[in-house]
Amino acid sequence: MNFIYDLTRRLFNTPGPEEMSASKELVEKAIKENKVVVFSKSYCPYCKKAKNLLDSLGVKYELFELDERPDGQAIQEYLKEKTGQRTVPNIFIKGQHIGGCDDLHAAHDSGKLQKLLDQ
Repeated sequence: MNFIYDLTRRLFNTPGPEEMSASKELVEKAIKENKVVVFSKSYCPYCKKAKNLLDSLGVKYELFELDERPDGQAIQEYLKEKTGQRTVPNIFIKGQHIGGCDDLHAAHDSGKLQKLLDQ
């Protein structure tokens, strides 16, 4: 049975329980210890747009480029489990899940983003 599990994991490159546990710890610690956290992929245009908005506002954020990390897939799987969102960017402000690029821009346009950042 373990052989089939290991083979499936290798074939489909899915993270194992140990990697998922480590990713959960990393994500939760990042969210707890940083005012703003952005889970991104370096080539993603929506990620670039979200980071550009935060940069233009002078917001400092902790950045995780998932495509540049060996545990990136496990982090993204955990984020899907945590938030229901599989896509990037996946943005948190003061522990609150904001969502993706469109959600960040909508929060900015409505004034909600500034209120969150000022708290």
